[in-house]
Amino acid sequence: MLVPTPGELARVRGSLVAATSVRLELCGFGPIASAARTASLIALHRPARVFLVGIAGAVGDRLAVGQASEFDSVSCHGIGAGGGSVFQSASELGWKQWSPETGDAIGDRLTLAPAAAAETAWDLVTVCSASASEADVQGYLQRFPAAVAEDMEGFAVAMACRMHGIPLTIVRGISNIAGDRDKSRWRIAAALDAASELLQHVLDRPANGANCG
Repeated sequence: MLVPTPGELARVRGSLVAATSVRLELCGFGPIASAARTASLIALHRPARVFLVGIAGAVGDRLAVGQASEFDSVSCHGIGAGGGSVFQSASELGWKQWSPETGDAIGDRLTLAPAAAAETAWDLVTVCSASASEADVQGYLQRFPAAVAEDMEGFAVAMACRMHGIPLTIVRGISNIAGDRDKSRWRIAAALDAASELLQHVLDRPANGANCG
């Protein structure tokens, strides 16, 4: 079970009643550290399944601050060319982020281990730099209209898991509205408690299938 930062790890460890077979580890903050750390931990421990838990910012009004959600897919915004209104994603440039000879190519979106039954499939967008305004959020919503939350590690961890053929489940607690940098309005503790509660339900249900890609 991966958690990005020490503060998140301490809160999750204190509120989660997990099986002794679940190992809690830091994966680091942001897409670069979390990808490298996840790959290292997978090589070391050879887990059957990986979980990522932490906070995220809500995109739109489908998730409320203080609520938690599991996600069906994770997308990547910020890898490509240009910036702002002229940004082009890797896929828009005609590139894949990973194109091995086997043909198992990875673009800007990965599906995750199947989430609990829901009417709508929810997408988590991983960004290289957190949104600082509503305009930043709108900048990727046209590419990822199913996005309901924003984080900075999900796609990176999913990439490492996909390369190793390991199913990944992402649970995020909503601490703020994406684009709102006024931390006086953030509810980090409530978000992590909600994420821990949801994660416990996920751990208690039968294991789901592997990532579809």
